[in-house]
Amino acid sequence: MSTATLVTLDLAAALVAAALWASAGALTVRGRSRLAVGLAAGAAVATSGRVATAVALAGRGWWFAQEKLTIGVPLLLVAVVAVALTIRRGGTAAATAMLTAGYAAAVGLALTLLAGYPSGWGVGLVCAAVVGAAALVTRRALAPAPAPGTLRTGVAAVLAVGLAGGALSVALPGAPTDSGGGVADAAPPGGRTVSVDELRGPDTPDPGGAVRRYTLTARRASVTLSSGRTVAAWAFDGRVPGPPLTATVGDLVEITLRNADIGQGVTLHWHGYDVPAVDDGAPGVTQDPVPPGGSYVYRFRAEQAGTYWYHTHQVSDQGVRMGLYGTLVVSPRVPSTVESVDLALPVHTLDGAVILGDRDTAEERRVAPGTPVRLRLVNTDSGPHRFALAGVPYRLAAVDGTDLNRPGELTEATLRLAAGGRYDLAFTMPAGAVALVVDGTAGAGLRLAPDGVPFARTGPEVAGWPEVDLIAYGAPAATPFGSGSRFDRRFTLVLDRGLAVVDRLPAYAYTVDGKAFPSVPTQVVRAGDLVAMTVVNRGFATHPWHLHGHHVLVLSRDGRPAGGSPLWMDTFDVRPGEVWVVAFRADNPGVWMNHCHNLSHAGQGMALHLEYAGVTTPFHGGHGAG
Repeated sequence: MSTATLVTLDLAAALVAAALWASAGALTVRGRSRLAVGLAAGAAVATSGRVATAVALAGRGWWFAQEKLTIGVPLLLVAVVAVALTIRRGGTAAATAMLTAGYAAAVGLALTLLAGYPSGWGVGLVCAAVVGAAALVTRRALAPAPAPGTLRTGVAAVLAVGLAGGALSVALPGAPTDSGGGVADAAPPGGRTVSVDELRGPDTPDPGGAVRRYTLTARRASVTLSSGRTVAAWAFDGRVPGPPLTATVGDLVEITLRNADIGQGVTLHWHGYDVPAVDDGAPGVTQDPVPPGGSYVYRFRAEQAGTYWYHTHQVSDQGVRMGLYGTLVVSPRVPSTVESVDLALPVHTLDGAVILGDRDTAEERRVAPGTPVRLRLVNTDSGPHRFALAGVPYRLAAVDGTDLNRPGELTEATLRLAAGGRYDLAFTMPAGAVALVVDGTAGAGLRLAPDGVPFARTGPEVAGWPEVDLIAYGAPAATPFGSGSRFDRRFTLVLDRGLAVVDRLPAYAYTVDGKAFPSVPTQVVRAGDLVAMTVVNRGFATHPWHLHGHHVLVLSRDGRPAGGSPLWMDTFDVRPGEVWVVAFRADNPGVWMNHCHNLSHAGQGMALHLEYAGVTTPFHGGHGAG
């Protein structure tokens, strides 16, 4: 049984227990003791079920069960003991105990949904106070009135103690930084601090390289899709996607960003490209957003071949969704001399229309048999997309810009691509038709066929094809570090949803370790550190996790070691109940965003900073992801 299924069963058991205990108490009040006892027996079974699921979840990781086993279940069991002691007598005492058990079950459910992990002593006091006060009020409602003021005093005392404790625990300042078990001080080796805007790369190409200059202008535009539909967009140079940027390893890439009329401002983030910190395009961290009428120059040497993309990182949930994105493809220094078809195909949802490349209808191309074909798939949305290639065996040649080792041949398989991620598919054009299908539909897609061969009309029949498991695909190879390495720092990020403060306002936020940005402690590393990062998803939404400035090596998923090709990723999908362990070498000094690339989740709190010791930022510290 999956962890996500256990989480669902646990919440269902808590809900059923709350409903049955409350119903049993209400029937006892009405004198229907026999039916009440029957419901109480059912409630006891549901309570046992919650205890069992909580214990089972603890076996999957303490993160999944901490608040249940330290607060929720103990409160419920105390109330159940009270039921056991009073049920034979019936009457007011039994009714109060049953209703209190219902309150405890409901509070335990609310605790998981609203507070989650980690829930400390302050949260426990609040929960106990709420249950205790509700029990006192219930007792007063069902029994003769006590002496004047007794009830009010009791309820007030219980609530005061609990709420004061809870308020104190919230008011106590949390640690502003997390050293991951490594050196805790913020001083860098040698004691010198540098500003992030000093961390620039080379300003000349490698010998033999060229200078590639581009200008991108962000503006509001009306874009006409291939279907004939016209939609309002924010666009680079009036087109969605923006102009494709290309370079060769060793080139110097210089991009001037201009903002014509985007009132919220814009930046350029080079997704997956490990640029120097000053060029990362993270507003409030590495630069201020570019205002209307303003401009900013990004400059970096192309040192990573592969498929990447660019997008605004200022108010990025809205900006990217409206169309401020494009592709960046860097070719190897020694290109292939064989004529081939090489297509960069970003997939995006613009005003409800799914676009592949620049079309919301299927593109048809004639390709001669025997031609090498490379399809570079880029997911620019905030949720995953599924791709299937029909009509030809193919290889998943690269993931997130990095070639895989000895990728095996695939047929009748689906590829689930995380938000922000990239897949390169490689094959030799056959004598028949080939179809690339997006999300199992016959809408946007790609159709290839030799001259004289009808284009394929492949549709939903690919829905039953199995999904490729990335951590088992390809062949193992040596890596510079692995799960058995000695790590200088280990960080754990527990992703969930709950009550937290976002932008100084209370919200039902997407949280990291129970907090929302900017209250999530900053991860501190030193240059040269070997860092392991465990990412846990307690919630019901998928979180595509993205660390700026670094590629991470996947070590395991749900305790299962990565057994295929070394998998270097910059964005990996952490589905509900999953636990990923990844690692990276801290070799790119700066202050970096570390966030969910479902950009609405990042904007609602699921983000933090990773900071190299001794690196400071002169900017305001926001993230511009919302």
